[in-house]
Amino acid sequence: QFHEDGFLVLEQFFTAEECDRMRSRIQSIVAAMEVPPHCRTQFSTKEDEQLQAQGSSDYFLTSGDKIRFFFEKGVLDEKGNFLIPKEKSISKIGHALHAHDPVFKQITHSSKVQDLGRQLGLERPVVVQSMYIFKQPGIGGEVTPHQDATFLHTEPLGRVLGFWIALEDATQENGCLWFIPGSHTSGVSRRMVRAPAGTLPCVHFVGSEPAYDQSRFVALPTRKGGLILIHGEVVHKSDLNSSQASRHAFTFHVMEAKDTTWSKENWLQPTPELPFPSLYT
Repeated sequence: QFHEDGFLVLEQFFTAEECDRMRSRIQSIVAAMEVPPHCRTQFSTKEDEQLQAQGSSDYFLTSGDKIRFFFEKGVLDEKGNFLIPKEKSISKIGHALHAHDPVFKQITHSSKVQDLGRQLGLERPVVVQSMYIFKQPGIGGEVTPHQDATFLHTEPLGRVLGFWIALEDATQENGCLWFIPGSHTSGVSRRMVRAPAGTLPCVHFVGSEPAYDQSRFVALPTRKGGLILIHGEVVHKSDLNSSQASRHAFTFHVMEAKDTTWSKENWLQPTPELPFPSLYT
């Protein structure tokens, strides 16, 4: 099913207790969060805004081996002060929770995740990034149709796999994921690449996202504890959260490192401080 569709839902993969432990841990991280105003990057997936917000920001580009904070649009005034409580303004935390936080590290490398990797035939999987996504009530922004390999490119393609964990029920009202079944078989339509050092913006897009037929998207409501496996080239999106319920998720990406080259043009790069850790412990 996964190889046919490019995605697969495994309901009740994680227990309610495991989900609650992640949510409780992230509350502590947000409560302790100190963000320098000049670093208050507002997360966006519309191309120009994305380049403006992320491309001019070392805060984003150097977040691959750190725990950093990204915010929804419209939650800061022109001086960078919060207009609403900070715990309601945050969009995501990334990109190395799996390496630096004991709770998320344990989930990422849990025996059931490792067993799943082996069932999928992964020989030398490494974890390349992780994110906690909030999808705040009423303001959780849409994520436009995209392929993860646009941002995480490998040679050959087909070596990146997303693990997306619903920490609360994800519904059509609060912004569940939507997929185009079978859309993982035709390569990648655009890439986000690093510009040469010292130039702005620091990243740019090569190619363009086609206009997808919206009727081909299938909604994937997922109950708390469900895991969605996401092929690196499958086209997916999520809508604005217009409900009064948040839609928390923890997600991480794995690359099959055997016979694979990680693109030097990717925004995310392994560092001496954090080489991509093996999924298998």
